[in-house]
Parts: sequence; structure tokens; C-alpha cells
Amino acid sequence: MSFEVYELVNILGFILGLALGAVGQKNQFCFSGSIKDYILTKSTKRGASVIMAMIIAVISTALVANNFQIDLTESNYYRENINYFSIVLGGLIFGVGMMLADGCSNRHLIKFAQGDIHSLIVIVFTGIFAFATAKGFINGFFAPITTNETLLEWSSLIGNITMNIYFVVGVLVILLAVLVRKLNRVISLWDGVLVGLFVAAAWYITGVIGADSIERVVDLEALSFVYPTGRAIELFMYYDAFNLVFPICLVLGVIIGAFLMSKINRRYSFGCTASKGQKKVRYNMIGGALMGTGGVLSIGCTVGQGLSGLSTLAFASFLAIVSIFISATITAILLNKKDELPMCFIFEWKDNRADYQI
Repeated sequence: MSFEVYELVNILGFILGLALGAVGQKNQFCFSGSIKDYILTKSTKRGASVIMAMIIAVISTALVANNFQIDLTESNYYRENINYFSIVLGGLIFGVGMMLADGCSNRHLIKFAQGDIHSLIVIVFTGIFAFATAKGFINGFFAPITTNETLLEWSSLIGNITMNIYFVVGVLVILLAVLVRKLNRVISLWDGVLVGLFVAAAWYITGVIGADSIERVVDLEALSFVYPTGRAIELFMYYDAFNLVFPICLVLGVIIGAFLMSKINRRYSFGCTASKGQKKVRYNMIGGALMGTGGVLSIGCTVGQGLSGLSTLAFASFLAIVSIFISATITAILLNKKDELPMCFIFEWKDNRADYQI
């Protein structure tokens, strides 16, 4: 059986999603969770995995791009007329939504797959508001900011800067050392290593294999989940095989991969999230809506900008992930003061104590 190049790209995207979903479910890899862990228990384990993923994503992407002549400036993270003000605003909005919803867009795909029905609410609201922000009525609401000539002119003074890889990796390694504290703990960060490699694999699939596509243009992209979730919902409602593309296949793969892994790794259950009471559903809806809108404005989510975007060394991605981190941390602190920052499991270093359920 032979496939067209774009079909092969979609198949590989689905397989990559399977692997990402399985790894994410096995170790509960999570940006928002790493912030919550530190605020509630001072644990740095999941935070260290996130930083490790960033380091590996940056290094492996650079190797792949250099060896296979992939021009990463052709990706969406280096779009023309970049608006840094829109990116920062989107990041701040996304960070608030991420903590209210108790997980980013990718995280809720995994939580839904392993049995958290509330995550379906987040997924639906994220997808709807992402689509509405990109192409619907919300787009017009933010147009005075996104298309503001003054803000675009000010942003052009900086331009699409590519950060120095040695500086970026050096800073990340220092952060990793602070979070890990003990060298022997690094080996337990295998999930971060794999997630980082998945980013480079995605660039290879779309940038090398996809470049040979004649029947259909394959966009140069890696891992991202906000707008693709909206497109996946659209495909579900108005199925058209032509609209089945790499990011949608990735989303579907993550859900199925996490579901399959949850049948093997049964240690995680999310019944205790009911501790939020009736606010749970409200926070799911508001959080999902904010992530959908913020993720589009900032050109990506924690994975889309924090890993894929950062791997291109785009300055815009740095601004986005810093904005997300700042607003998410502030939101988490405020929620914790109101005793509305739930946690079902403690994720701690093995030489300290084993993971256990609260």
C-alpha cells in the first residue's frame, strides 16, 4: 500500500501523538502541574521535567534543522508583522485560564483520555474559543490590539529576533540544576527527554518529509494544541478528509495514546478534583475559554510556545512562555489562598518519597 506524502505526514503525526500521549500519561508531564506542585508541596520534580524537555527540544531541533536544512524562520513563530503586545496579552490570558482549568490544553487531552470527564468541558471550550478568536467574532474584538499600527510599529523595532542558542541552553541548564539539586535525579527526567525529542521529530516530519508533498502543502510546524483542538472539533462536526492535517492527527493520537497507557498505568484517578465543588465546572468553562483565546493571541500554548516555539529560538516564544508562567503563578497563588488549588497526587523525587495519593 502506497501513501501520498501528506498522508504519510498525517500517519506519522498520529503515531507521534500516540507516543506523546503515552509518555504524558505515564509521568503526568504538565506545565501547570509543575507550578502547582511547587506552591503546594515545594516539589520540583515535574518542573525539572519541563525544563529538561525545553533543553532537549532546543538542542535536538537545532541539530535536525542544521542537518536537514530546515528553515525554522518559515514557521508561524516568525510570522510577518509580529505583534509582541498581542503575544504577551495572549500569554497572560492563557496562564490564568490554565490554572483555573487545572491544566493546559494538552494536559486536558490526557486527563480526558484517562477518565476525567470534566476535561471534556475544557477541551470543547478551548476549541470553540480558539476558533472564534482566529476566525470568529472574538477576532474582531481583539483587532484593535492585534492590528494596531502603533503596536506593530513598536514591535518592528525589535523584529523577529532569534536568540542565541548557547545563552538559552545555558540559562535552562542553570534552572535545571536549581530544580534537580542532586545529579542522580537527572535520570528520572526521561519523560522530559522524550517530549523534547518529540518536538524535533515533529519538525523533521513536517519540514523534511512534508517538504516533498506535491498534492498538498504541508505547513512547517511542530507540537501545538490550542488551535488544532478547534480544528479537530470542526472536523468532527463537518468531516472532510481534505481537512485532516498533521496537528489534528497529533491531537487524536495524544488522546488515544493516553487512553491506552491509562489501561496499563492505573495509578492516577481524578475523582478528587470534585473538591472544588460546584466551581469545578465553572472554572473548566472559563479556563477553557481563556486558553482558547489566549493561545491564539500568543501563537501557541505551553507546548506550542514553551517547547515548539522556544526550540526555534524565537524571541516571541520566550515572551509568550514567560507571560504564561507569570500569570499562571499569580493565579495559582490566589487560588491557593482560597483553598481552590486541588491536587490529587504528590509528585516527588524517589530519593525523597514515593508518589502517593492525597
